[in-house]
Amino acid sequence: MMEKKQLLIVSRNQDFVNKLIEHLSVSYEVTSEKSIHVAYNIALSLLPDIIFFDKVSYNKASDFRNLKNFKSTHFLTKSFLMVRLKDKEKGALTKRYKSIIDEYIPEKMSVELIASNILKNNKSKSFNYWHDCFMGLFNLMTQPIVLLQQNNIIAMNDSFKKTFRLENTDGLRLTDFVNVENKAKVKTSLRNFARGKHMKAVTTTSLLINNDKLRNAKISFSKLSRNITDQFIMMIDFSGDEHAMDESIGSHADQVEKCFKENSELAEFSFTKREKEIISLLCKGYKTKEISDALFISPKTIEKHRSNIIKRTNSETILESIIYAINHNLVDLPKS
Repeated sequence: MMEKKQLLIVSRNQDFVNKLIEHLSVSYEVTSEKSIHVAYNIALSLLPDIIFFDKVSYNKASDFRNLKNFKSTHFLTKSFLMVRLKDKEKGALTKRYKSIIDEYIPEKMSVELIASNILKNNKSKSFNYWHDCFMGLFNLMTQPIVLLQQNNIIAMNDSFKKTFRLENTDGLRLTDFVNVENKAKVKTSLRNFARGKHMKAVTTTSLLINNDKLRNAKISFSKLSRNITDQFIMMIDFSGDEHAMDESIGSHADQVEKCFKENSELAEFSFTKREKEIISLLCKGYKTKEISDALFISPKTIEKHRSNIIKRTNSETILESIIYAINHNLVDLPKS
C-alpha cells in the first residue's frame, strides 16, 4: 500500500474542511488548522505535500500577510500551495504573490471539484529529509564541502570557494583539484562509488589548492540517501584532526579510498624517461617514423607511448599533451 501524501488545510470554515476531508481522506493524510500562526508551525514539522489556504474564511487583510512564511524556508519551498479566494482578489494577489502561490481556487468552485483538483495535482515533490537538512546548513559549515554528481560539482559552500580561492565556479569538476596523473582513475572511482552499495568513504589525499600548490587533506565522501542517484557530498579536513565522519558508521568504499591515497603519493607529476624522450621529439616536430629511427623503437611502441601520454595528461589529443607539457615545464625544449 502506498504511503499517503500530506495535506494541510488552513481554514476557519470547519464545515468546508469536513467536506474536503470526506473526499480526500483515502488518498491524503489531512491536517487542518484555524490559526495561521499555528498552521505555519505545523507545516514546519509536517512538511506537507500540499498546503491549502482558504483565504475566503479570513476577513482581515492582516490575516493573509503571513502567507509568505509558508514558502520562506528551504523545506517548505517544495510544498504545493493552493489558495481559495474571491474572484475580485485574484489580480492583486497574483501581482503580489506570483512566485509563492502555485494554484488559485475560485470561491464558487464546488467542494467536489476542489477535491478533484487536489487529487489530480501531480506537482507535489517528494522530500528527502537528510538531503534537505544538509542543503539548509550547507553554507553554515566551516569545513570546505561540495555536493557532487559523480565528478561534477553541483554546489560548493562558501568555505570551499574561499579555501580554493575560486572566482569563477561554473563547470568545475572534482578532478580539477586532483593531480593530473590520477584524473582518469579518480573519475572511475567516483562513478563506481555513486552507483555502488557503499554509503561512505574516508581517506587521505593531496589536493591542488591554487597555482599548482598541493595540500594534504583528509576527505570524507558520503551519500545523503540511497534514493539520490549518483549524488553525494565530499567534506575536506585540512586541520589534521580526526575524520569528520564516524568510521564505525555505514559501509566503506575501499576502491575510492585506495584511489585517493594513490593520488596523494603523486607529489610531483612527471613523464617516464621514454615518454619524455618521445614528447620532446614531438615538440621538435618529429613524425612517428622519425622518432622510430632516432630512438630505435618500433612505430607501434611509439603509438602506445603516445596513447599513454594523452591519458596521463588527461588530454583528448597529443597536441593538447604537448601544450600541457610545455606550459608545465615537463620537457626540455631546444634553446634557440
